[in-house]
Amino acid sequence: MKIAVLGAGAVGCYYGGMLARAGHQVVLVGRAVHMDAVRRAGLLLETSSFQARPSLAASTDAAAIAGAQLVLCCVKATDTERAAADMAPHLASGAPLLSLQNGVDNASRLQALLGREVAAAVVYVAAQMAGPGHVRHHGGGELVIGPSPDCARLAALFAEAGVPLRISDNVAGELWAKLIVNCAYNALSAISQLPYARLVQGEGVDGVLRDVVGECLAVAKGAGVSVPGDPWAAVERIARTMPQQRSSTAQDLARGRRSEIDHLNGYVARQGLALGIATPVNRVLHTLVRLLEDR
Repeated sequence: MKIAVLGAGAVGCYYGGMLARAGHQVVLVGRAVHMDAVRRAGLLLETSSFQARPSLAASTDAAAIAGAQLVLCCVKATDTERAAADMAPHLASGAPLLSLQNGVDNASRLQALLGREVAAAVVYVAAQMAGPGHVRHHGGGELVIGPSPDCARLAALFAEAGVPLRISDNVAGELWAKLIVNCAYNALSAISQLPYARLVQGEGVDGVLRDVVGECLAVAKGAGVSVPGDPWAAVERIARTMPQQRSSTAQDLARGRRSEIDHLNGYVARQGLALGIATPVNRVLHTLVRLLEDR
């Protein structure tokens, strides 16, 4: 199967690499610094259990997705509109399009712009670009999608590539569950530049994390979203299962790039304002990260 990955950063390179390793014809579309490295020496996929250089193609031009039978959109939430414009002329009719992005509204934004079905995928993976064309996987990898005519085929496809894919009847709630984890860790990790295990040991951090989770749950409830499971337990678990991981927001700030904070704590703050629900901790964390970006 020809599979295209638009936005081949850490998440896109990990899933693209795993699918290519399983024998699929994968093309990555991403930044020149990474795509040039992939064209020269291949993608270095490094995990705790193996290292591989799967055979795949790389391009900086969205036209490379033409003919793809599956498209994974992995761009930053800040680039969703641009991604839709870039993809539109090249998407094959009927090819499933999955949004593997942080935030809760990317699939609906893409769908409105493209006028076609876009499936939201909840992504649970810790990965980073360790250098040009080099993705390092720290843990996780599960995807969650909603029911669709393609879901059984997609589940089999990803399972064969070593990627668990779960189908949920409550994808909106699953997206919010992931958002809560991101809101808890991303800003604090970015501000402190600490990995999760070190971060949670800081004085007062536990109380801040609990405040963030409480505000997010209040806003989700106000929006009519039922968040599954135990969100606080999920937040606690992250520090144990991904102890050395720094958030994507921390990585963006370290590289001097704009982060997705507007679509994480900022999104919760805006939704809270619209619903009349106070979100002071999310608002402050959003403001602090934006100040660091402006610096």
